[in-house]
Parts: sequence; structure tokens; C-alpha cells
Amino acid sequence: MKLNRLKPAKGSTHSSKRIGRGPGSGMGGTSTRGHKGAKSRSGYSKKVGFEGGQMPLQRLVPKFGFKNINHVEYKAINLDTIQALADKKNLEKVSLDDLVAAGFVSSKQLVKILGNGKLTKKIDVEANAFSKSAVAAIEALGGTAIKI
Repeated sequence: MKLNRLKPAKGSTHSSKRIGRGPGSGMGGTSTRGHKGAKSRSGYSKKVGFEGGQMPLQRLVPKFGFKNINHVEYKAINLDTIQALADKKNLEKVSLDDLVAAGFVSSKQLVKILGNGKLTKKIDVEANAFSKSAVAAIEALGGTAIKI
């Protein structure tokens, strides 16, 4: 056995259609394209979404909704989460880095502190946004809400 003598197994391959090579090929004349019409012409390519002239689906189904380009997405963190983190790590100031290290948010997310839960000690909290109730609860115990 030599590499230059290798060939496919018998019957595993077949010769390609020789289209448009005269009547003897059996595929002369119209070259297997049928008679007339757009699909028989050279250079034919149908448009994406073309459905033979009927109203295409992407035009038939109406658009829906609205996406505000100025919308800012915040990750919500409640005061009870802040309190639990401060107790666990014995912190007096909770910053964004502490929240990222604890796994509550990713470094790319914006954080908003919400007023759900109670604080039991004075804590300074650093975040991108605060609800009014969260600011009131933090400042009631002498802490500060630092907006970044």
C-alpha cells in the first residue's frame, strides 16, 4: 500500500452534474432550471425574508414596546444586607469594594441602597444611589450615605 495509490471505496463517490453542456449530458437546454421566471435567470438571489410576494412576516407583525436609551439599571441592595455584611466583617464603612468582594454585585454594576430592613449600629454607606427611606434610616443612627 502506497499513499499515491489510495482511492475512495467503490461506489462511495459520484461525478458531479455537468450542467449546460449540451443535449448529450441530459442537462442541456434549460440546465435543470425549468422554463422562464426569476429563478431561471443568472444572478438570481432572493431577498432575505422574501415570501413570494405575500406580505412578509416582519412587516405583518407590528412593532411593540419602547426602550428608553437614558434608562439606568441599578442593582438593589437592602439595609438588612448591609447590616449583615457589616456584622460579619466588623465594618464601620461599607463601600462598593466591600459589596463586590462579598459577591453581592459585580464591579461593573451600579448599586442602589433601598430601605428594607433595619440597621442596629452606625454605618457609613457608599453607593451610586439611595432611596429616601434608606438615607433616613442610615442618618437616624448617625451614619452617612455617601453618593458616588
